[in-house]
Amino acid sequence: MKKKGFKLPTAYSILLIITVVIAIITQFIPGVKPARLSDVIMAPINGLKDAIDISLYVLLMGGFLGVVTKTGALDAGIGAVVKKLNGKELLLIPILMFIFSLGGTSYGMSEETLAFYALVTATMMAAGFDSLTAVATIALGAGSGVLGSTVNPFLVSTSIDSLKGVGIATNQAVVIGIGVALWLSSLLISIFFVMNYAKKVKNDKEASILSQREYDNAKEAFMDNNEATIEFTTKRKVVVWLFAISFIVMILGVIPWERFGITIFKETAFLTGEPLGNWWFSELAVWFTLMAIIIGIVYGFNEKEIVSAIIDGAAEMVGVALIIGISRGVSFIMSATNLDVYVLNRASTALTGMSPILFTNMAFLIYIALAFLIPSTSGLASLSVPIFGPLAQTLGFAPEIVISILSAGSGLVNLITPTSGVIMGGLAISKVEYTTWVKFVTKIVICIYISSAIILSIGMMLIK
Repeated sequence: MKKKGFKLPTAYSILLIITVVIAIITQFIPGVKPARLSDVIMAPINGLKDAIDISLYVLLMGGFLGVVTKTGALDAGIGAVVKKLNGKELLLIPILMFIFSLGGTSYGMSEETLAFYALVTATMMAAGFDSLTAVATIALGAGSGVLGSTVNPFLVSTSIDSLKGVGIATNQAVVIGIGVALWLSSLLISIFFVMNYAKKVKNDKEASILSQREYDNAKEAFMDNNEATIEFTTKRKVVVWLFAISFIVMILGVIPWERFGITIFKETAFLTGEPLGNWWFSELAVWFTLMAIIIGIVYGFNEKEIVSAIIDGAAEMVGVALIIGISRGVSFIMSATNLDVYVLNRASTALTGMSPILFTNMAFLIYIALAFLIPSTSGLASLSVPIFGPLAQTLGFAPEIVISILSAGSGLVNLITPTSGVIMGGLAISKVEYTTWVKFVTKIVICIYISSAIILSIGMMLIK
């Protein structure tokens, strides 16, 4: 752990600075509505209003974790897992990263990963790694999958529907093929770097790039309660099973089954009013609150103990919920001033007349810039694909490549951008500062960028 001579700005300050900078930029661009002082001041509040569903989900997820943590089941379970691994703790990293990447490529697993940061951080620290290793395992695992989206409905289906809307038919097999190549290449790169870092930290704690303050904060949050051995009793084993079932149902709830022709969950609307496959943050918040109550009752807590644990757990997540909301303020400024449309139109004009390879790489760079300003993949797809798809077809290029370029560009940026509520929220949960994450992940992002550019260029040359 390295001590730093000055205190770096918090995530809140970084996001507010970005909001102000974008507002200033709008003052000097013709055709863009200049941001007013009131737009800047209200941006964080409007961002919070826009993100109220996910913010409530995070708070109530915190309540769920509060109840589970109070039972001691996770501490006991983590201790049992680490003991069984007995020197093979490094295997946790590729296994977890692959699992998270499956969620990313199949259904765009992103915000849902916030539920796993506390557990994975505690597990990694108990195994002898640091909290940064946990963040990297989740963020790069799921992020690699999203970058290489194959059937992710929020990106692939939205893009295909957008192209349909402008009269362009697409071959989804092409999208899946390129998506697999992007997914596996970025995942392998990420696993290589994360395992190398984790191995160094396990062998020598001084190899961690965390500051002393970050290490102390993480130790207080995730390790101090694990110093004494906690017995893995039958009750705690039942709690762990209920904990696992909670997340299995969460995953079943958010995968849009009907889009894949699966209709077996149609009759599951009795709990929330929406069948599994149509759940989103409101339904998930209710589900985890219900499971918190059930786990509390099973373990033998009384009503006051359950309520107290839920409130205490939610209190731990207030900062995370605020960061997620404030990050949306950047998108609010973009849409309120029409800067997003201006950038998109200028970008499409710049691509006209380019060769296939140049078009691919310039479009990749443009999507990287757009994704920084518009972190929502479905929102970016709806806004941009109806413009870039027809442009590619007019130039004689396969419009399917545009979907893969969008996937790679937005996926790459969302591994590092401070405008992503998921990245900022995950870092806040694991007590890792944003600047530390940037220091760690920059070289990984560069390697993934190079591999993705090569794959997209080859795809453009081969597909007509």
